[in-house]
Amino acid sequence: MNTADTQTLQMLLEREEGDRDTAMIALRQAERHLARVDQQMTQFESYRAEYVTRWQGEFQHPGGIEILHCYRSFMQRLDDAMGQLTAQQVHAQASVRRCQALLLEAETRVAAIRKLIERRVESHERLERRREQKHTDEIAQRAAWMGGNAGVSLGALG
Repeated sequence: MNTADTQTLQMLLEREEGDRDTAMIALRQAERHLARVDQQMTQFESYRAEYVTRWQGEFQHPGGIEILHCYRSFMQRLDDAMGQLTAQQVHAQASVRRCQALLLEAETRVAAIRKLIERRVESHERLERRREQKHTDEIAQRAAWMGGNAGVSLGALG
């Protein structure tokens, strides 16, 4: 395999490996973001459950309608926040899936280029072995021919 061909494929491989590494970093970042959003959602759900439990006890006592309105208002804001967080979760999950697909594509390209390089090197090595074998065969033929002619020449002299 000629040097220019090897260098070109190596440069392409290095570029694709860089793209793959970038895709891997993007996936890790997306996964960390999703984990943070999931953790926030878990905290919100836990807080909401505690809040409901705490206020259910308050509603057992006779009290003002203002407390009920405050409770409902806060629950509505909490539910809205959780709805926004759910949208963030969906977006983060989609981002992770996109990053996974991009990483898979990049890994596939890297593997294909490596396989191409491997095949080219093997082909080059096979060609070199054939050349060497042909050269060795030619030398052997010459030696046999020279050895055969030497005997004929000596026999003619004698």
